Amino acid sequence: MNKEVTFHINNMAYTVNVDEKIYKELTKYLDLNKNNDTKDLLIAYLQLSQDYHLFKKDVEDITNKLARF
Repeated sequence: MNKEVTFHINNMAYTVNVDEKIYKELTKYLDLNKNNDTKDLLIAYLQLSQDYHLFKKDVEDITNKLARF
């Protein structure tokens, strides 16, 4: 199910439709109740990128272990 979410960044509102699972990930790093600045957006992007990189590495490690069987 899609959910409409509005972020305020540098005093401008951005509304997007996202899946509820994505909504939880996005709101983990950006506060919907305040005006975020560009720095907040960059930090959120870097944190999500780091999460993705760690997840990708874990999947690759598991794949390599399973390939030995």
